[in-house]
This record gives sequence, structure tokens and C-alpha cells, in this order.
Amino acid sequence: MKFLSIFIFPLFVITGVIFISPEPTPLGSESQSTTSFGQPSAKDNFLKYCAGCHGVKMERFAGNTWEAFKAGRDLTGVIRSGLPELGMPSFEKAFSQTEMKAISDYILEMKDKKETPVTTKFPAVVRSKHQDFKIDTVAKGLNVPWGMAFLPDGDMLVTERSGQLFRFGGGKLKAIISGVPEVMAQGQGGLMDIVLHPKYKENGWIYISYSKKAPDGVGGNTAIFRAKLKDNTLVDQQELFKAMPNTTSGVHFGCRMVFDEQGYLYFSVGERGNKENAQTLTNHCGKIHRIFDDGRIPPDNPFVNTPGAMPTIYSYGHRNPQGIDIHTVSRRIYNNEHGPRGGDEINLVGKGNNYGWPVITYGINYDGTILSELKAKEGMEQPVFQWTPSIGPSSMKFVTGNRYPGWKADILSGSLSFKYLERVHLENGKVTEQEKLLENAGRVRHVAISPDGFIYVATETPGIVVKLVPVN
Repeated sequence: MKFLSIFIFPLFVITGVIFISPEPTPLGSESQSTTSFGQPSAKDNFLKYCAGCHGVKMERFAGNTWEAFKAGRDLTGVIRSGLPELGMPSFEKAFSQTEMKAISDYILEMKDKKETPVTTKFPAVVRSKHQDFKIDTVAKGLNVPWGMAFLPDGDMLVTERSGQLFRFGGGKLKAIISGVPEVMAQGQGGLMDIVLHPKYKENGWIYISYSKKAPDGVGGNTAIFRAKLKDNTLVDQQELFKAMPNTTSGVHFGCRMVFDEQGYLYFSVGERGNKENAQTLTNHCGKIHRIFDDGRIPPDNPFVNTPGAMPTIYSYGHRNPQGIDIHTVSRRIYNNEHGPRGGDEINLVGKGNNYGWPVITYGINYDGTILSELKAKEGMEQPVFQWTPSIGPSSMKFVTGNRYPGWKADILSGSLSFKYLERVHLENGKVTEQEKLLENAGRVRHVAISPDGFIYVATETPGIVVKLVPVN
């Protein structure tokens, strides 16, 4: 369920965040209670329909909106009507008025209970199928860390969705970077990904994606700018891309970025909660895009000569892609993206391809109704892999280098819904093995590999960055 910041998880997590698109958490033995009439209890309904977005313990309701509800807003009405601008659907067809009132009462009762601070304890050595490792915590005190990039001197830049950019070094906060543009920190939006130009040592360009307000202050959309870092200030800023149309929706911004060897920048934009956007070439939403490093349009982009089409589009039919990377051997582009309730995907991204959303999907609506009867259709690509129930995939990275020989070329993908890092092994383009790593570590928002080959993982709740140190 996505109840807005009210419920929205700070993007999953906490304060000012919003939902993510995960399948509700599977019911455990303690959730099998029913009413005296044999009907599902309010707790059962919350766990089945709402917990995937808002947390089993309601840890992913946004702070400010939640306070407004405590002050008297009609929570039952929100459940009934939804908050479409924030991605929360109506549950009028899923529940009776009595059931909606019961869920509302259950939420209010549970939220009034004293919350226990979130802590994470890791074993001295984490054992996995093919690679053991230790965990070093290199950054603390974060809220929703969204992206990481590594400077040549070894320092790490970390974006915070609220709009701050931090510089860490030696396990300590060294500076808060100034000059960051104002972000539209609404729902899932804010300051998002950050990458360095492949020739950063020569040109100093840093690329950052964020949600930008419209000029009239009403709504906004995903934007990308580049800048240089001077004395811990962003200077020489240049806007390279701004998605259109502007919308007041608070969900599905994308936006991950990756450079290839030819200097092209690939990046994702979600369909912003409007399914039809993904199949329409006249807008930027629900697409993977490709531009030159200075924002120019490659003349061989697939829709450059299509009347009315946005010339940056590389592929379309995506829902909310929050991971993108290049395979270590084939050098082909892969992405992961959120399905609705079920149907999260890993896709092999091809030039001009249509990935089907919302015409084909392995997921269903959040209220349990059918989105589409089709899982396949001619002219639309099938995913390399799909997760049902949804894991809420965020970020993805192919393991490179020789520090983790047991995981070489595997995909590491964060899970926002179930709070772990997932390893996915590919053989000839097919998934042949999966493994959960860092279980209960927190909502894994980003995974990155430093220039010296170490894996870093950023989590929400708690807001930390950890380094995985291989153990032979």
C-alpha cells in the first residue's frame, strides 16, 4: 500500500520517504489470526495488502504526513480513495467500509506504540555459498542514502535523498558539499544518483540526478546535471536533461545512471505513476535514455527521426527502473525495475526495444485486482528474470575485478522490501542461482564497487554505508 508520506515509506523508509513497489510481506505464523466470523483480521489485511510498502511494523510511514493524520485526518478515507499522486491506489474494491475502518484503527493503534531504534548487528564473518566476507561500517548517521561515487583520493561522495551531498573519508564525515541545486524532495523524489565521468581525472565532471521542480512550482520531474567539485563546492553546473511532462506525482522518478566505454550516458526515468506514459514516445517517462556526456543527442538513437518522439529515448515500456549497469564480459546493458505487486524485473536493455509495461506484466494491482491478462505479446521483450513476490529492487551492479572470485560477473541487487542484498548468477543470459546476502541489514538502497574493487552497500533504517571485505 502506498499511503503517501503518510504511509509511504520514506521511500521506503522513514521520514519523508515514500513507497517502493514491493509485494506485501509474506504472512508468517503470527499473522494467521481471523475475526470471530472467520474473516481476515485487520492485521491480516494490513500484512497482505499494506506491509509491502509500509513495513510489517509500520516503519515506512513518512513522518510529517503521519503527524497530520494523528492530528485528525480521515485515514479510512485515504484507504478508500487512495493517494494517486503519490502512487497509492484506492482500496475501495478490496475492502468493505468496516474492513477499512478496522485497518485504520489497527494502524493508529500500532503507530502509537513506542518505536524501538533500529540497529544492525553483523557477524564477525558472513558466510555465503561462494564468498565469505567481513563487514566494515564506513558511514553512519544517514537517513536515505541514494547514491555513492568514489573520488581519486579515496573519499566517497554520498547523496541523501533529502537534498544533501556528503563527503566521507577514513570512516568519517569530512564535509557537506555546498552548491547542490534545490531538489523536489517529495515522496520518492529528491537527490538521487551520482556518477563520475569515466575520464574524471582529466575533466573533473560529476553527474547527479535529482527531482527538479517545474518553473511554476507545480510538480516536476527527473533531471540530470553535471558539475565540478572545488573546495567542497559544486561549480560550473550544467543541466543536461529534464524529463517532461511535469507532474505532481511523488513516485517513480528512476533515476540510475551508467557510462559505457564510448562515453554515452544511459539513465532511467520511471513512468511517474502514470502507466500510459511508458508506451508513449512523446514523453520521457517509463524509458531508458541515452545522451552524450555533454547532453547532446546521439544521431543514431532509435527514435531520433520518429515524429513527436523524445530523441533521447533508447528503450521504453519500463515502470520504475532503479538499477542499471553493464555486463563485465558481454558489455551489454542490464537494468532492474519495480513491478507492481509482483513482477519486479531484470531486463537486457536493447536499442529501441519495448519492455511491455503496462500491456504485459507478471504483477497485479496492489489491491489484488488484475492489471493485465497478458504476460507476453509479440513485439514486447520478456524479462531475463522476474521476482514474484516483489523484492523492491534498487540499484544493481555486476561484480568486477578479482577481489570476489566466487561472485565474478554476478549481479548484486538491493532489496528494499525484504532488507537484503541479492546475488544473481547468470549463465548464457539465464539466471541459474540466487542467494540472499546481508539479510536484515536494512533497506538496501545502493550497491557500488570502488576503483580498488571493493563492494560498498548503502542502506536505509539504519542509514549506513558498509564495505564488504572478502575473506579467503
